[in-house]
Amino acid sequence: MEAHGPRVCDDMTVEVALALMAGARVEYLTVCDGDDQSTGSITLARLAVLRAGSTYTDRIRLRDVLGSRLRPVPVRG
Repeated sequence: MEAHGPRVCDDMTVEVALALMAGARVEYLTVCDGDDQSTGSITLARLAVLRAGSTYTDRIRLRDVLGSRLRPVPVRG
């Protein structure tokens, strides 16, 4: 898998990831496991949709998002 964006550990919360992305001014992060092996990448847009959803909590970690246990639910307004 080709690495993109800053490399972060998969136990990082979505809140911390969003703050890091804002500070680094990047649109995506490369997510790594405990062995520093890339497990995927995550985009700012995907995290923003997830955060705006009704199922969001501040305990969600990047591994949860990449593991597809959580699916973003569109916000209807």
